[in-house]
Amino acid sequence: MDLLARQLRYTLRSLGRAPSFTVTAVLTLALGIGAATAVFSVVHGVLLKPLAFAEPERLVGIWHEAPGLGVEELNQSPALYFTYRENGETFAESGMWDNDRVTVTGTGEPEELPAMLVTHGTLPLLGIEPLYGRLFSAEDDSPGTGETVILSHGFWRRHFGGEPAAVGQALTVNGLPREIVGVLPAELQFLDYDPELYLPFRFDRGEVFFGNFSYQGVARLRDGVTLEQANADVARMIPIALDTFPLPPGFTRQMAEEAGLGPNLRLLKEDVVGDVGRALWILLATVGIVLLVACANVANLLLVRAEGRQQQLAVRTALGAGRGRLGRELLVESLALGIAGGAAGLGLAAAGLRLLRALEPQGLPRLDEITLDPTVLLVTLGLSILAPVVFGSLPVARLKLADLVASLKEEGRGGTAGARSRRARDVLVALQVGLALVLMIASGLMVRSFVALRAVDPGFEAPEEVLTLRAPVPSAEAEEPAEVALVHERILAELARLPGITSAGMSSSVTMDRNDSNDPIFVEDFPVPEGQIPPLRRFKWISPGYFETLGNPLVAGRGISWADVHERRKVAVVTRNFALEFWDDPGEALGRRIRMTPASPWWEIVGVVGDARDDGVDQPATAIVYWPMAVSDFWGEELFVPRSMAYVLRSPRVGTESLLEEVRAAVWAANPRLPLAQVRTLEEILQGAMARTSFTLVMLGIAAATALLLGGVGIYGVTAYSVAQRSREIGVRMALGARRSDVSRLVLRQGLALAGVGVAVGLAVAVAFTRFLSALLYGVAPLDLPTFTAAALGAALLALAASWFPARRAARVDPVETLY
Repeated sequence: MDLLARQLRYTLRSLGRAPSFTVTAVLTLALGIGAATAVFSVVHGVLLKPLAFAEPERLVGIWHEAPGLGVEELNQSPALYFTYRENGETFAESGMWDNDRVTVTGTGEPEELPAMLVTHGTLPLLGIEPLYGRLFSAEDDSPGTGETVILSHGFWRRHFGGEPAAVGQALTVNGLPREIVGVLPAELQFLDYDPELYLPFRFDRGEVFFGNFSYQGVARLRDGVTLEQANADVARMIPIALDTFPLPPGFTRQMAEEAGLGPNLRLLKEDVVGDVGRALWILLATVGIVLLVACANVANLLLVRAEGRQQQLAVRTALGAGRGRLGRELLVESLALGIAGGAAGLGLAAAGLRLLRALEPQGLPRLDEITLDPTVLLVTLGLSILAPVVFGSLPVARLKLADLVASLKEEGRGGTAGARSRRARDVLVALQVGLALVLMIASGLMVRSFVALRAVDPGFEAPEEVLTLRAPVPSAEAEEPAEVALVHERILAELARLPGITSAGMSSSVTMDRNDSNDPIFVEDFPVPEGQIPPLRRFKWISPGYFETLGNPLVAGRGISWADVHERRKVAVVTRNFALEFWDDPGEALGRRIRMTPASPWWEIVGVVGDARDDGVDQPATAIVYWPMAVSDFWGEELFVPRSMAYVLRSPRVGTESLLEEVRAAVWAANPRLPLAQVRTLEEILQGAMARTSFTLVMLGIAAATALLLGGVGIYGVTAYSVAQRSREIGVRMALGARRSDVSRLVLRQGLALAGVGVAVGLAVAVAFTRFLSALLYGVAPLDLPTFTAAALGAALLALAASWFPARRAARVDPVETLY
C-alpha cells in the first residue's frame, strides 16, 4: 500500500507539472467516455433493462397475421379474447387493453385526458398492485353493473390532494358518474403510455362477433411455456372462435378462412420498444467510434510525452530502474488520466441525459427508465480502466532500455526509437481521420435523408399555418348521433368566424396523427372472388372545407358538401393512389361505386384528392376513403357520427396566444362543458412523424463533429511536433537554398499524406458500416457517391487546415538560430 501511495503521489506530481497535457488528455477522454456513457444508458434503459413488471420474460403481446389480406400484424379482437380465456392451455392469464381519451368534468375546467380501457385481468397479470382500494373485478368488467374508474397516482395527487379517502368518491367521466375503486402507485408505467384514468371495457359477450381487430392483447405465459408453444395454442383456438362467434353481416366463413388468420405472438418488450432498436445500436456503435478516436488522440499525446521524457527515463534507467518499473509508472499515469476522464465524462453524460429528458424526443420509449443506474456506472468504470490500458500500452510497448541508454549519448538522439515513435503517431492519426470520415459519411447520409423527407409532399401545405385541436362530445352532452353532428357543426361555425381564419374543416383523423380506422373496401367494377376479402383501406370522416384547409388539392370531381352531410347522401372521396389501383386515370373513378361489406349499400365516388402520407413521410402514401362526417346505414348503424373530431384551422395567426384564447372561447361558446385537447400545429405533427430521423441525425452529427475535431487536433499535433523536431533539418534545407514555400509544401504534404491514408481506410470501413444504416435512410442509397465524395473532400480540407499553421511556422524558421 505504501508503494502504491508513493506511486500515486509521483504520478499526480508528474501530471501537475504538465497542466496543458493533463487538461487536454482528460477533456478528450471525457468527451469520448461521456458520449459512450450517455448513449449506453439510453440503450440499457430502452433495450436491455427488463420491463418493470413481475417476471417480464413471461409476458407476451398477442398479435396475429392475415396473409390473405396482406396484413403482417393484426391486433386482438373481443371474440378472440373470450376464446383465449375460455380455451387457452398456455396462458396463465390474458387481457386486452386500448388507448382512449375521456372528458372529465366537475373538478374545475373540463379536461380531456388520456385513459386506458382494460379488461379485468389486464392489470393483475402485469403484477400491478393498487396503492389504495382495489383493481377491477369481473363484475366491474360486465355490462349492466355500476360504472367504476381507477386513478393514476398523478391524477389522484392533483385532484384529490393525495387523500386515501378519494376511494369511494364519484368522478364524472364522459358525463357519467363513476365510483373510484382504486389508486395506482406512482412508479407504475403502463408499457410506454401514461394514462390518467383506467376504465373497464365491459364487453357484452352475447353481442360480440368475429371481427373488430382494434385492441391490444397481452398475456402471461404459464411457467415453462415457450413462445412457440403459445403460438401453436393460439392457432388451435382460432377455429374455435370461428365456430363460437357470428361473423359480421355480409361475411362468410370462407372469407374468414381465406384471410388465413394465424398467431404472431411476441415478447411484450418488443411492443414497448418498437423499431427504435436499430437506431440505438447504430448510435452506440457511433459513440464507440468517437471513443476510439479519443483514445487514439490520447495515445498520440502519450507518445509525444514519452518521447519528450526520454532523457529523464534514460537517467532513471542508468540509476537502476528496470523496464517493469518504468512501464508500471507509465500505466499508472494512463490510469489516472482515464479515471479523471471517466469522472468528467460521467458529469457530461448526466447533463446530456437531463437535456434528453427535457427535450422528450418523440419516438423514444421508456424515457423515464433512462438513468445512470449501477449497471451504467459499472460500464463507465470499465471504460475508464480499459481505455487507459489500450492507449497507455503503446508507450509501454515502445519502452526499450537500450534505446534509453543510447539517448544519453549525443549521437543517439533522433535514432530508431524516434522513427518508430513517429510511425506509431502517424498510424494513430490516420486511424483518427479514417474513423472521423466514417461518421462524416453516416451523418451526411442522414442529412440527405432528412432533406429528402422534407421534400416529400405529405398531403398538406404550409403546415405552420394550420392549427389542429379536438373537442370530443360525450354522450352526456349529446346522446344521439344527430345531436353530435349538430354540436360539431356549431363548433366549426364558431371557429370559422374568428378573425384571420381563412378556412376551417374537421376530420376524424388528421394526417399523421396516428388515429386511424381501417376496413376492407369492395369495388363494384372489380369484384373479388367469392369467399375472399379485399385489402384494408384507411377510413376518415370529414366535413366540407377539410381538403381546402390542409391544402390537399382535388385531382378530379368535387369534395364533400354540407348537402352530402345533411341529406345523408351515400358519397365518398378517395385518394389518387386508390383510384389508380383500379383505373388508368383518376377521373375514371368518378361515378364508380364502393362498399364496406357484401351486404352493405353502394356508395358513389364523387371526388379524387391528392395522396396523403398518413403513416409518416418515410412511408408510402396510404390509400384513403373519405366519408361525410354523418353517414347512415354504416357498419350496421342507422346513423354513424364520430364523437371526437379533429378541427383544422388555417390562419397566419397560428402560433399566437391570442388565437388560442379565441379558439377556446369559440368552442365554449358552442358548449362550455367541452374540453379542448391535442392543440397543436400541423407542423408539430409533421415534426413528430420525423422525430426518429431528427434524433438520429442530431446524435450522428454531434458524434461526427466531435470525431472531426479530435481528428483535426491529432493532425495538427503530429505535424506541429514534427516541425519542432525537424527544425534543425528545416534550417539546413533553407541554408542550402530551399524557399519558404518549399518548406511549407513539405509540411503540408506530410499532413495530407496522413489524411490520404486515413481517407482510404475510412472509405473502406464506411462501405460496411453504412449498410447498417439502410433501414434509417430515405431517398438515398447507403453507398451514395456524392456523400462519400463530399466527406472525403471534407477530411482532406480538415487535414489541410490542421497542417496549415505548422507549415507557416516551419516557413518562418530562422536557419541561423537553428544551426547555432
